[in-house]
This record gives sequence, structure tokens and C-alpha cells, in this order.
Amino acid sequence: MAYRKDQGRMARMTAFWSGTIFLFYGCVSLQRELTASFGGSLAQPIGGIRLPILGMDLSPAFLIVTSLFALGIFLFYRWLERPKQADTLIDTESEMKKVTWPTLSETMSGSITVIMTVLILMTILAAFDWALGRITTAWVF
Repeated sequence: MAYRKDQGRMARMTAFWSGTIFLFYGCVSLQRELTASFGGSLAQPIGGIRLPILGMDLSPAFLIVTSLFALGIFLFYRWLERPKQADTLIDTESEMKKVTWPTLSETMSGSITVIMTVLILMTILAAFDWALGRITTAWVF
């Protein structure tokens, strides 16, 4: 099914970039692991080439990780374009447009209510803890 460009655009874009960030983190971790585990063999620059923009050596580990990153982005993009995933993201965005978001004053009053409730419960639990500690100390000695 063909989708219009604007249909679910924000949800699809958010999903893509979130996945890309996780993929990038995994690839950076993989490069560190490859250079640490295999030491000199994968960490040595190929022909002494240094990539000036990235400030990194062109090493076998870098080529492996870059290839995996490019393949991962391509596959993730293709997966997001499948009708089932695209429909889910489009439906999610349409539902989010229906949400009534609280105003600043409602948010502040709700936050104050939650903070006060937590403080009251914390005080009650501390009092019970203190009382039970005194009771058990009196019984033991």
C-alpha cells in the first residue's frame, strides 16, 4: 500500500531516528570491542590512512562497523516501511493528535499533589519503621 508523505510522518521519523541512535551506539560499542579483543590486527590503519573529518584511522574494525551501520539503517528503514509497521505508526500518530494535553497550571498542581502525597507516605513509613525498630529492639534485649 502506498502512503502519502505526510501520513504518520512524525511517528515514522521518530521511530527511524530512535532506532538509528541505538544502532549507532551498538556500532560504536562493537568497534571498541573489536579493537580491544583483536588488538593490533583490526585496529591498525589501512595504509596509514587517517579520516580527517572523523579524526579516526581507516582500520578494518572501522570498515566492518561502518558496513554494519549502513546495512542496519537500510534494513531498519525497509522494516519501518512495511505496511504493518507503517500502519501502527500512522495509527499511533493519529491517536496522539487526539490527546488532550494538560495546561501548565494543571501540570503544576498535579505535580504538587504527587510530591505532597509522596512526602506524607514517606513520613508515615518512616514513623512505622522507627516504631517497629523500637519495639523489636525492646523485645530482643
